[in-house]
Amino acid sequence: MTSIQCSECGGLARPLDWRCKTCGGSLDLVDLPRFDPSSIDAGDFSLWRYQAMLPVERRFSLGEGMTPLVQAELDGAVFYAKLEYLNPTGSFKDRGTTTVLNHLAACGVDRVIDNSSGNAGASLAAFAAVGGMEATVYVPAATAVESKKQLIRTFGGAIIESNDYLDDVYAAAAKTTYASHAWSPYFVLGQQTAAWETWEQLGRRAPAAVATPVGHGGLFLGFYRGFQALHDAGLIERVPRMIAVQSAGVDPVVRGWEANAAKPPLIEPGQSVADGILVDKPVRGKQILQAMRDSDGFALRVDNEAIVAAQERMQARGLMIETTSAATAAALPQIIERIGENADLALAFTGSGLKDIGSASLA
Repeated sequence: MTSIQCSECGGLARPLDWRCKTCGGSLDLVDLPRFDPSSIDAGDFSLWRYQAMLPVERRFSLGEGMTPLVQAELDGAVFYAKLEYLNPTGSFKDRGTTTVLNHLAACGVDRVIDNSSGNAGASLAAFAAVGGMEATVYVPAATAVESKKQLIRTFGGAIIESNDYLDDVYAAAAKTTYASHAWSPYFVLGQQTAAWETWEQLGRRAPAAVATPVGHGGLFLGFYRGFQALHDAGLIERVPRMIAVQSAGVDPVVRGWEANAAKPPLIEPGQSVADGILVDKPVRGKQILQAMRDSDGFALRVDNEAIVAAQERMQARGLMIETTSAATAAALPQIIERIGENADLALAFTGSGLKDIGSASLA
């Protein structure tokens, strides 16, 4: 029977808890169903093809998941691009949002809140709409992208702008269900399906390495845990090397990796063109660092110039990615130097660049 457990003290949590009430630690789902390839619903072309491995009842869906895995090239480096920006609301967040909100719907919740710079908020608003819930998104007044705020409103979500939006949403969480993409263990659960899809799309094998942009690290941990589930089921020989990519402006995970620390250090909030990973205190930073160690992975930083250049070059190749997505492409030279040019590599392209185009007209 799947249960919810604190990653720090091991205490059990209740279905609507978003963090441990005893020590404040992050929560994880334990005793998940074992991955069974015979249970995949081959006729379902969404992430719900893995329903048997997801301890959540599907009540509503927008067809999220089953994003393409395409071969791409940059400066002679060939890699697989997992096009997460082709999820229904234009980002990988949909994978986690659908499992979070379907879980909350089963608990009778009809009103949810979250904090977001844009993509998570848009995802929450869209899935709340289809699930018959009210959604409110707390956004940072100084850094939230206008076009992404408009997308939240278009899906029917309410917005609260704040200079202290984290403190405000934590205070509101005492009265309203906090459907947190950073804290909820059900969010990471949904992200595991990206690994299972990649395994299927590669002919039921794993790549040598996977790189994702990292803010709070939900997709990073989803890939890691998804491949770990495949390994535990005897379906792959080893978990891919997990590579965390951050902006040079906000890089606590990279600093923690370089210092061989157990958790990321406290840093001063910084700025970056990669607005989706402006996270100076990653909720699951300790788990991200451990996943890299366990998989022989590593962490890299890239600067704004490299991110913008990579975005432009990927878009010129037909891959319409946002700046946060481009962080992984910007890190390609560093990655190839470490893993070799012949190693199978998968990069997660997490958000759509279409959200930035024409933002002035959407405002």
